[in-house]
Amino acid sequence: MQRINLFISLILVLLLFACNANDDSANEVKNIDLDTKSAQLIEADNTFGLELFQRIRETSDEENLMISPLSVSLALAMAYNGADNTTKAEMEHAMKLNGLSTDQINNSYEMLVDALQSLDEDVVFEIANAIYYQEGFPVHQSFLDINQMVYKAEVESLQFGPAAVKTINDWVADKTHDKIKEIINDLSPDARMVLLNAIYFYGTWAQEFDEDGTKMNRFTKNDGTILDVPMMSKTDKLQYSTNESFSAIKLPYGNGQYQMVVMRPADGITSTDLIGELSMENWNEWASQFSEQDNIMVTMPRFKFGFKSELVEILKQMGMLKAFTTAADFSKISSEKLFISDVIHKTYIDVNETGTEAAAVTAIVFETTSVGPGPKKIYFTVDKPFVFAITEKDTNAILFIGEVQNPEYEE
Repeated sequence: MQRINLFISLILVLLLFACNANDDSANEVKNIDLDTKSAQLIEADNTFGLELFQRIRETSDEENLMISPLSVSLALAMAYNGADNTTKAEMEHAMKLNGLSTDQINNSYEMLVDALQSLDEDVVFEIANAIYYQEGFPVHQSFLDINQMVYKAEVESLQFGPAAVKTINDWVADKTHDKIKEIINDLSPDARMVLLNAIYFYGTWAQEFDEDGTKMNRFTKNDGTILDVPMMSKTDKLQYSTNESFSAIKLPYGNGQYQMVVMRPADGITSTDLIGELSMENWNEWASQFSEQDNIMVTMPRFKFGFKSELVEILKQMGMLKAFTTAADFSKISSEKLFISDVIHKTYIDVNETGTEAAAVTAIVFETTSVGPGPKKIYFTVDKPFVFAITEKDTNAILFIGEVQNPEYEE
């Protein structure tokens, strides 16, 4: 199943591309007109996403994986608005944002997110952001304002604990149409803020596969194992490309604004080999090599799976170091010291004869460093009968000792 890996991971990257100029759909086609800085931001996001995908593949034992570069980038962009000094510079480097100012980044994301959600009336594409923080924790209003204004983030203070975990997971389930139901299991006593991004995509193929045409067929894994799997089949006019490394098609959704690129490695080359060739230079070159071809017979498996990745160590490898230490500078979020303790990314995808349903969630958890990296707080709740004693310090003499089974209190 590894051969599917690259196919899936590129779906949401492709959402950042403009529509196919040769689309014959009768629907009105909207285009995204990019200014120079917005085009530079997309180039940065794609470069970041391809490298992130490569590094996840290098470290993951899962046969099937998928990430949403857009989801990770948007969540990190919200956090970036609270960073300063070396922490901010390292985030810029890891996210490939060098050369763009904070205002340019925010303005470009605002334009891009608005445009992506209104491109095709036949495709559901939803982006949501949220910030939940510990009730009473001092957060700079300017940080909340920029994320509410630019990223349309929902903001709410909560008493962090089991109820807050449920609230956060309920938000995730709602925004992903129940395709991802949980992003965090618990919150550390030192947790102070959770930044969230959720993306949901549902698109029907411009020309659907005929369910009656789905037949069992052979599928050979990278290790040579042969499986019999349901293979969808159809003949269509499609964008097609082939070279010494792979053959590829573009399967359009709706009016063609969104599309899935399916890349079949050449004989003697694995999907893992192909992932190793991913770079922005190669990606741009490959994108220029497609041309429309008639009567392409497409046979491919339908598939559905979920994937989860913890991104802290990978982001460190990409140059984002201080953000995850007690030396982090997120002084634009709060006057109290914060660092990122977790970056969690979960995805879901279902590809079948009708189309594709996909979802992604990225959660960034901030913890406080106000008392340094010392022991965790211990919560002591006396909620059952107890024994007490009054003693003298120097002699340790017990002055009083007692038990309380019914703590009555009368005025």
